[in-house]
Amino acid sequence: MADLESFIISKFSSSYIGDDAACIDGYCYSMDSFFEDVHFRQEWMNMNQIGRKSMLINISDAIAMNAKPHFALVSLSLPKNITKEDIEDLSTSMQICAKEFGCEIIGGDTICSDKITISITIISKSDNPLFRAGLKDGYLLAYTGILGESKKDLDRLFKGEKIESSSKFYEPILRSDFIYKSREFLACGMDISDGLFCDTNKLLDINNCGLELISDISNEVGMSGEEYEMLIGFDKTNLSKVEEIAKETNTPLVVFGIASNNDFRFSCKPHHF
Repeated sequence: MADLESFIISKFSSSYIGDDAACIDGYCYSMDSFFEDVHFRQEWMNMNQIGRKSMLINISDAIAMNAKPHFALVSLSLPKNITKEDIEDLSTSMQICAKEFGCEIIGGDTICSDKITISITIISKSDNPLFRAGLKDGYLLAYTGILGESKKDLDRLFKGEKIESSSKFYEPILRSDFIYKSREFLACGMDISDGLFCDTNKLLDINNCGLELISDISNEVGMSGEEYEMLIGFDKTNLSKVEEIAKETNTPLVVFGIASNNDFRFSCKPHHF
């Protein structure tokens, strides 16, 4: 199947489209949706977990841009049979999560629907945004964290099994300290939401370059979506600095490739259609 997401994006001509957020005059604007039976099922997650993850995956885009979230606009579509207790848990978890990152929910919209759908717009600020463009021949590519567990736990949920409440499927780990401290040494970056393989391809496409692999990556690691770890590129002369900050912030870091003048792309399937 063709990548319909890319086709849809191509129908809009703004020069601000193409990164995890649109950055205009020091402000960064981003939005992600979190839909029942697309991103989660109610039998998998309670309202607190749903509210918290919906906010985390949106704040992830701000962090990926080296931006600090300030405000959020929340649109909620809720079924008629939802209880006030459910709404309390959902809204409280979102507000607590936002506050942890210095973000305030300042408005939004609510409508009735047959399922829970959440769309959040984050307004953040950055003096030095981290864009996807900037990768050059010879630069190193690396990812943060330990990839693969989110997909493994999703597979367990599909089988009707239980997973730990600390699972990254429920609670993505956002690498804000690492990105904020290492920004001056990074050439480009983005968060990993569609899997390392697909997102690396996006980064290579934007920078018109290929890749030389320097470490093996299994399909279990490369195809695990909704990780919300960071994919970064940087000059090899900055490797020791980036590794030092990773150690300081307790951030696992795996250097897996070198940007090269070839047409290498990973084999991967689009996640959205």
